[in-house]
Amino acid sequence: MSHRLCAALVTVVSVVLVMPLPVSAQSEAPADLLRTPDGQPDISGVFTFRTLTPLQRPEALEGQATLSAEDAAAFEASERRRLNRDTFDPESGAPSAGYQSRAEGGVLSYNEFWYERGIELTSDKRTSLVVDPPDGRIPYTAEFAEANRLRRLNLRNGFGDHYTDRSLGDRCLMGSNSGPPMRPGSYNNNVLILQVPGYVTIVNEHIHNTRIIPVDGRPHGNIRQWVGDSRGHWEGDTLVIETTNFLRETNFTGSSKDTHLIERFTRIDPDTVAYQFTIEDPNNYTRPWTALIPFRRTDGPLFEYACHEGNYGLPGILAGARRLNTQAVPGSR
Repeated sequence: MSHRLCAALVTVVSVVLVMPLPVSAQSEAPADLLRTPDGQPDISGVFTFRTLTPLQRPEALEGQATLSAEDAAAFEASERRRLNRDTFDPESGAPSAGYQSRAEGGVLSYNEFWYERGIELTSDKRTSLVVDPPDGRIPYTAEFAEANRLRRLNLRNGFGDHYTDRSLGDRCLMGSNSGPPMRPGSYNNNVLILQVPGYVTIVNEHIHNTRIIPVDGRPHGNIRQWVGDSRGHWEGDTLVIETTNFLRETNFTGSSKDTHLIERFTRIDPDTVAYQFTIEDPNNYTRPWTALIPFRRTDGPLFEYACHEGNYGLPGILAGARRLNTQAVPGSR
C-alpha cells in the first residue's frame, strides 16, 4: 500500500538549508546541547511511537501502573500471540487452534507482514499510555459510554445510514494514530518533525497528515478544520502546542468540535522525545485526561500511505450496510 515519500518531501527542500542538523548527526551530543541554530531545543528527526502498551489499562491489570520485568515479558509474549494476524482464519476471524481470543482492530484480510504495532511495552513497563487519571482509563461519561457501545455494535454489524456515520479513518480524512493527538496504532506509527524559525512541521506517515504550526506568538484563527487550529510556544525546553477549533471529532472516541488539546514535546535524550497530550472536552469526558508516549528515533524515510477520500472501500461499506439493513441482526437497533 506504500511508496517512498521522498518525492512528496521535495516541497520542503527549500527549508533544508536552514534546518538544524539531523538527529542522527547529533546522536553523540548530550540532550542539553541539542539546539537549533536559533537557539530552540531541537526536537527534530524521524521517530516511531509504536508500542504494545495499550492506551487504556486492561481490566485484568487494574491497580498495576507498571509491571515487573518478568510480568512484562509474559504480557508482551501473550499480546504478540493474541494480535498475530497469521493465527486466525481471514474470512471468519476465528482463531486458529490453541488461540483463545482473536485479534482486535486492523484490517482482517491483511496478514502479519503488514503490521507494525511494536513488540514490547514502553521502557518503564507501564500498563497504559494514559497516566492521568491514575487508573489509566479514559473518563467517559456514563451516557456517552452507553451511546458509544450501541454505535460500535451497529457499525460492527455493518449499519450506516450515511457516509458521515463512518469514522474519519474510514473516510481517509484523519488517521487513527496520526492525530492530533498522536497515538500508536496497527501500522505506520512514524512521524517526521521539522523545525525552522517560527514554525514546527509535523508529518505523519499514517494518512499522510501534515501540520504546519506557528510558534511565533500569533493568536489562534477562527476557521474550524479537521485537525483543528494549532499554535505553539516554548515553556523552557518543552514545546507546547495548543489546538482548538476542530471541525468535528478528533481521532479519539468521545472528542467533539469542542475538544481542547494541549501537546507537549520534550527532548529527554539524543534518541528520545517525550510526547504528552491532554484532552479536555466537556461533552463526553467527565474531566481532562493525559497520555504519555515515548517517541524513539528511527531510520527514515517515511512511506506514503495510499489512502484517499472517495476510494472504493467506502462505497463498498455502505453497499454492504444497505444489504444488512434488510436482515435481522441480533442486538442491533
